[in-house]
Amino acid sequence: MDFNVKKLASDAGVFFTRAVQFTEEKLGQAEKTELDPHLENLISRADCTKNWTEKILKQTEILLQPNPIDHTGARIEEFIYDKLDKKLPSRTTNAELLGQYMLDAAKEFGAETPYGSTLITVGEYQRRLGGAEREFLQTSAATFLSPLRNFLEGDWRTISKERRLLENRRLDLDICKARLKKAKQAEAKAAAAPDFQETRPRNYVLSASASALLSEEVDKAEHELRVAQTEFDRQAEVTRLLLEGIGSTHLNHLRCLQDFAEAQATYYAQCHHYMQDLQRELNRCANAVTAPHTSASVCPVPVPSAVLSGPTSSGAAAGSSSSSQTPVTLPVEQAQLPVTGARKARVLYDYDAHDTSELSLLADELITVYTVPGMDPDWLIGERGNEKGKVPVTYLELLS
Repeated sequence: MDFNVKKLASDAGVFFTRAVQFTEEKLGQAEKTELDPHLENLISRADCTKNWTEKILKQTEILLQPNPIDHTGARIEEFIYDKLDKKLPSRTTNAELLGQYMLDAAKEFGAETPYGSTLITVGEYQRRLGGAEREFLQTSAATFLSPLRNFLEGDWRTISKERRLLENRRLDLDICKARLKKAKQAEAKAAAAPDFQETRPRNYVLSASASALLSEEVDKAEHELRVAQTEFDRQAEVTRLLLEGIGSTHLNHLRCLQDFAEAQATYYAQCHHYMQDLQRELNRCANAVTAPHTSASVCPVPVPSAVLSGPTSSGAAAGSSSSSQTPVTLPVEQAQLPVTGARKARVLYDYDAHDTSELSLLADELITVYTVPGMDPDWLIGERGNEKGKVPVTYLELLS
């Protein structure tokens, strides 16, 4: 093993000298070379970028994976695959697992029973929701989390290394400045000392020799200062170029943020679409039960989360189950809407038509609606210009 004692001693001496200079600067006992204002602004901007990138990355990971230490050992698994430089296989989401449990339960209870068939319907849609969630997690990890993590683990490490080197070069420069200042002070003090030329010729010879040594020490300190200044300027330029690249990092993170928002919007749109389909399936299941005394085991009708405006009436529950299950409450205006009457309605949410008999809707638009004899109470006929079709009442706010 090649062990260079001289180099080790030299490095230890440099480290000690820098530590002394740093301590004296903190105590106000030594002068400190200030960086260029532009460079200081770049450093401040870079620190801000690093700090907020860490916070955004951490919170996004919490949003996408609220409980990372679960039964799958997610954190350990990610660490192992990262060290092996292999792609992490996609894991089953909680919604997919719930859907599979529902499908397995339906086999036990019987797929032909009302409860079993409903479990199958809801379970299938839970699996679809889970699949959409898994796709969203994968897209977000590739287009948003990875670029942010790469910046912190790659570019920022390089910037930090060059900044530490710049700080060392600045300390060396200030050490050289202090050394030159002390050498000049010693030279001036020797030049101002009493002249022993006439009384003591031997002392004069010694004084001239000391003066020559001090002058040589000043020349050496000036040379070291020039070298230190050159190294400092060169390192400051390298650091400046790296820090100016933070602007490109912001542009890259901007594109990643747009991709993340787009993936999030796609995911929520898929979930909204699946829940619309699920509600429709459950409503059809409930409407298929026409027996006068329906048991509580039939497919439940999900109550929409949105609350329609206007007073309600018990007559709005006509056609719903007479059991203890809470019926869907509809506005009284809807239940009493005349066959030939028409009125305006405001659309609460976007709705995509699933066949030619339905009318697609856009949130906040106004349409004309009316009902016809024998029509499903959960639907109305909507008109918009020359377009006409069925629309779900839960998406409407009837206007007086």
